[in-house]
Amino acid sequence: MSSSKDKNKAPMPASSAGLLRFFEDETSGVKIRPEIVVGLAISLVIVAVLLRLVISAP
Repeated sequence: MSSSKDKNKAPMPASSAGLLRFFEDETSGVKIRPEIVVGLAISLVIVAVLLRLVISAP
């Protein structure tokens, strides 16, 4: 028979797959908020569409 101590010593599954270690590393470089990146991408799309409309106008 196994005791309750043996059940508590079972290894936990590797669910994070090393992601915790990845995010612990601090790297140097430019840090930009995600909202700014999304805003810049949307504005770039809008400018490209507007340029397409202006250039193709007769």
